[in-house]
Amino acid sequence: MLRRIFTVGGFTLLSRITGFARDIMLAAILGAGPVADAFFVALRLPNHFRAIFAEGAFNAAFVPAYAHVSGEKGAAAAGLFANRIFTLLFVTQAVLLVIALLFMPQVIAILAPGFADDPQRGALAVELTRITFPYLLLITLVTLYGGMLNVMRRFAAAAAAPIFLNLSMMMALSLAAFFPSAGHAAAWGVLVAGVLEFLLLAQDAARQKILPRFSWPKLDEDVRSFFRALGPATLGSMGTQIALFADTIIATFLAAGALSALYYADRLNQLPIGVIGIAIGTVLLPEMSRLLTSGDEAGAKASQRRAFDFTLLLSVPFVAAFLTVPDEIMRAMFARGAFTKADALAAGSTLAAYAIGLIPFVLIRSAVATFYARKDTATPVKAALTGVAVNVALKFALVGSLAQVGLALATAVGAWINLLLVLGFAVRYGYLELDRPLLRSLLKFLSAGLLLGAALWGSAYLAQPYLAQLPAFRDEAALALLIVVGAVVYGAAIFTLFGLRGLKALIRG
Repeated sequence: MLRRIFTVGGFTLLSRITGFARDIMLAAILGAGPVADAFFVALRLPNHFRAIFAEGAFNAAFVPAYAHVSGEKGAAAAGLFANRIFTLLFVTQAVLLVIALLFMPQVIAILAPGFADDPQRGALAVELTRITFPYLLLITLVTLYGGMLNVMRRFAAAAAAPIFLNLSMMMALSLAAFFPSAGHAAAWGVLVAGVLEFLLLAQDAARQKILPRFSWPKLDEDVRSFFRALGPATLGSMGTQIALFADTIIATFLAAGALSALYYADRLNQLPIGVIGIAIGTVLLPEMSRLLTSGDEAGAKASQRRAFDFTLLLSVPFVAAFLTVPDEIMRAMFARGAFTKADALAAGSTLAAYAIGLIPFVLIRSAVATFYARKDTATPVKAALTGVAVNVALKFALVGSLAQVGLALATAVGAWINLLLVLGFAVRYGYLELDRPLLRSLLKFLSAGLLLGAALWGSAYLAQPYLAQLPAFRDEAALALLIVVGAVVYGAAIFTLFGLRGLKALIRG
């Protein structure tokens, strides 16, 4: 399982690295002004729907169902099931695409009402979103192919696909002079990326002889079971995306640049979420589904515990860094070109607020896997919707005094509510045991994080006078220093707290 986690995580890390290169270009070319705000609305809209219909709800319902049909009835039955789901998925997404393209001005008026006072930003957002929205159809099919390949324990293609988005946008931005604006160039880059990702996954699925075909839908027991799981999962994913929609809607009423600050802070926050949380959750779900299908309850629980420990081991350094030195990180990453140090400061404060909820962000995929693997998508919805309700209520309470930082803080609190409720349900149903070894492990990770945070803050403070004397690249040098200090301190803390034997047990489970 760890080899597969490193496969997914490695490609995801490469995706994040190229993504940062893409965001550096975006920041330098678009900055944090009106064109950037319009583009980020155009980028967020298909991504919100993707999270609802594709990576969120669909994966949660499809992967266990496909694994069950494949394990119980064989490859032929699994292929027929995939054909029927593919046909239904394609038709519904095509209808959604046509409706969205026809009524895009009305959609933008609802989702970005603050643009009504700025007709130029509103018209540009409509134009750019019409370019980016077909990406949703393509990436939904990519998710279907990726889920089928994951059940076959083939993770590389699906994990590598997002790299195309970054490379395509960078290429388009480098040719921005040939487009009406840099926002148009970036939007076309998104659409081209969708085509490339689709071709990559379709080719891999065809090579494995599992590429689904159009088939007349038939509501047999397998399809009905899939939809019974899909309904609650969609409701849960929709609740989470409603909270993110609320961010976009409220931020359009704030000063220009608020949406951009949210975007860049979220991009950094998504690094550990994608490389660690989603990568581990992606591998864990088919693994637990396979073990539970074979009746190995103890093995499924052990896999989840190992996933928790490994997630925390890799995530704690990000939490410590984002909470203690967010401004230094933002300046080093993005403060150049049209993106000013003031923009970096606003994004850094937003990143620190997001970091308060980073632990639940990275753990939630592994936490809900025990329910999804049992085809129970309803129970996590109760937790998700409760967290969303708290999240949205806090957004309206905090945005007045804290602007976009309040939006990020509300998201973090909602994430904690969601995770704690999921864990509580898992303990109640006997899917998880909060035993002493787990609690001791949590305490050790907390101690290591506190030591690391103190070391990072102290190093940044003490090194500031010396770095200020550098003629150039002061922020980059500061970040490099903090990375070295952080690696040494965290490595020493983990080794001291867990010991060699404990570390081996942590890795091997």
